[in-house]
Formats: sequence, structure tokens, C-alpha cells
Amino acid sequence: MAALPVLWMLPALRAVVIPDALPGRAVRPDDQPELSALVRDMAERTGFGAPLLVRILPEPVVLTGRVRVAGGHAYALLLGLPLVRALSTTQLAAVIAHELALERHFGDRRTRALLAARGALAERLEGRVRPLAPLAAALLRATQSWFWQAELTADAEAARVVGGTAVRESVERTAVIEAAFSGIAQEWVEDLVEDGTYPLDLYEAFDLALDDSLVLDRARREDAEDEALDVYGVTGHPPTAVRLAALPHTGTHAAYGSAPLGLRGADAVAEWCVQRLACADGPGSTLQVGGGVRGSALRPEDLKPVRLLDLDPDRFRLPADGGPGAAALRAATRRTSTVRALYAALDAVADTDWYRLARRIDPQLRWLPAAARKAVGSQVLAGAMGAALALLLLEAGWTYAGRWMNTVLRAPDGTVVDLYEVLVTVVDGGEPAPVHVLLEKTGNAKAERA
Repeated sequence: MAALPVLWMLPALRAVVIPDALPGRAVRPDDQPELSALVRDMAERTGFGAPLLVRILPEPVVLTGRVRVAGGHAYALLLGLPLVRALSTTQLAAVIAHELALERHFGDRRTRALLAARGALAERLEGRVRPLAPLAAALLRATQSWFWQAELTADAEAARVVGGTAVRESVERTAVIEAAFSGIAQEWVEDLVEDGTYPLDLYEAFDLALDDSLVLDRARREDAEDEALDVYGVTGHPPTAVRLAALPHTGTHAAYGSAPLGLRGADAVAEWCVQRLACADGPGSTLQVGGGVRGSALRPEDLKPVRLLDLDPDRFRLPADGGPGAAALRAATRRTSTVRALYAALDAVADTDWYRLARRIDPQLRWLPAAARKAVGSQVLAGAMGAALALLLLEAGWTYAGRWMNTVLRAPDGTVVDLYEVLVTVVDGGEPAPVHVLLEKTGNAKAERA
């Protein structure tokens, strides 16, 4: 998870509009009897009696929605492959129970109409000009609490079915997986696709990344940061902390297993998913929360499969010059030296004049809602400074603490430091001393400053 400048994206709506061309890969009872049996059991326990189709998606989502089928309507349950692979069977059961309970109790025509209205209002808040923002934001905030309560009620129903412990674990684990997938796996895919390849072992590599405590810590932080940026009240999904606090304190009533469920023909399913993630070739091939469908002219045969885990670990490391993050910091501070650029940024932090640097690094900050600019700007500046600081420390003998992130380094004495976390705290607090302490450990930086 390289901490580089990020682009703003409004938190997505929890609802999804499923197109007629169903996204994902169909799950048939004969092909996946274990998964089909688990879904059927959760449907019975939650009282969900409508026809239900199950589909596997490449992204870590679990969603339900109405679809048209021959002879009438049915429902589609969309399960993200990263969740199916990483959640225990009991945790997966809890997630499915939550979704089916939510659809059963709150999937009526009135609710769908309200969701559609909220989606239309949210679209008014996108782009550079938002003349209806005051009205739209007020209406979104006014209806947000209703949807939050619906989600919390569905959590309680899932806890009744599989136990509060399982639901709690599933809520925590799902939030981490979603944040890590966005911060790591999707970057791998985008990077390799630019070279005309795709990672055949994407999900295998991602499973390994989820075993790294450094990845989990960063994902938890990013989950909290994303939730704090919903300044308009767009998201209908409560923050992770709110969901955990509201859960009933009950034990696990039904244990379906502490290991992942396991899919039959798992390699073929994973290859199908990563190809769709890399190519998104046509309507319905991949789904974005909120109903958007990503399209591309690429086809699987246009890309060469490679094994990500067989690539040189430096393939996704910072370049020798610090990459685009360090370059952006040098340009924003108008310094040709990375050392002097970093010191100039620290001086701006001390003078509480750092936001102008963040805007130079990412001009799109000016189009954000006023309430979000400083928070996102802090992440942007911390990301660029992190790349620059990592470059200097690596030159001084520090090493990468793990395979998966570029700004978590290990000092020669074995101390592990997450530079991004340090820098966000420094920028927000206006006290650059912790970074000066790190720079003191780099002789060249100290000499050049002098």
C-alpha cells in the first residue's frame, strides 16, 4: 500500500442497481454445493423465501438486489471472491445473513425509491460545480440515519442467526479486506495491465498480504479515514466502530467452521475473476458499488498472464528517485533536491501553511467540499513526503519492513516505522519534530540541510 497522492471519491451508496446482464460468475448448486448449501441455510434462517441467484464477483463486496428473470423477478446475491477466500465459513455465513435480512426487511418498493432518490442527489455532488450541494447534503443527512438503523437492525438479525461473535468478527474483517484490496490488489492489477500483463495469482498474493500485521494496521487506519470523509452524508452504511458498538453481546450460536469455505475449481474461478478485474470487458463483467459498470476495450487474450509472487519484489517498490510522490513534492516546494524539498515541507507544516503545498501536489483538492479539503490534503501531502522520506532512509541503510508497502521501513536497529502514519500525525498536529528526528538518522540529509 504505497502512500501516494490520492484522488477524491465520494463514499459510495450501500445500495446497488443490478443491470439486466447480471455481473459476476454464476454459482450453480451442482458446481458449488457447499456454498449453495450455506446460502440456502442462511435464507431459511432469516426467512428469505424469494428465488435467489448467487454470483461471484472479483471485488470484495456482498450485495443483494432484485433482477428480472424469465417468468418474473428474483434476487441476486453478489459475493466478492476476496471475502469468500479470506473469511471463515462462519464469518461468511454472518455476512450473508446480514445481507438477506437487510433485503427481506428493507428491500420494499418505498425503500428502493428512496435509495434511487439518494443516488440522484449524490450525483449532484460530483464534479467541480455543485450548485445544489446545500439542499442535497441536507436531504442526504436527513435520510442517512434511517439507512444506518436498517443496517444495524440487519446486524442484530444476523447475530440472532449465527451469533454476535461471528457478526462482530465479520464486520471487522470485511472492513479490513475492503480497504486492503483497494490499497494493494487493485494497484497491482493496474500496474501490470499497463505492461500488457495481468497477475494470475492475484488472490493468492492478496491472501498472503492479509496475513501481514502491517497491512492490517494500515487497512484499519484507511477504513477510518474513508469514513471520516463522508461530509455530505452520502453513505448509507454505518462506520465500522458504530456497527461494532451496536452489536448485541452474544456468543456464537452456529459454528460453520473457522476455515474459509473453499470453492470447487477455485483456480478457474480466480482466473475468471482476475481477468474481469483486469479487463472489465463489457457490461455486467464487473460491478462497482453504487451501480456503476466499468468498461474497457481490453480482452483477456490481449494480456499475458504472469505470477505476481514470482516477480522481483522490487517490481512494486519506489524507484531510485522516489517516484511520482517525491517528484511531486520537489515540484510543489520548487526545490530540485529531495532533501531540501522535504525540509521545506516541514517548515510549512510548522508554520501551518502546508495546505498550499498539498494543492500544488494535487490540484483537484480545490474541487472538494470545503469540509473535506484539509483532511484529504493531509493525506496527499503525507503521501508525497512519505515517498521522499523513505528514499532518504533507504539510502541511509534502512530496509523495507515487508513486501507489500513502500512506506513501512525497518531501521538498522530493527525498529519498524510506518512513515505514512507518522507524517499524517505530523501534518495534522503541526509539529514536525518526529520527522526531524528521523532525518537526523540520515547523515547526507543532515549535511545538505546544514
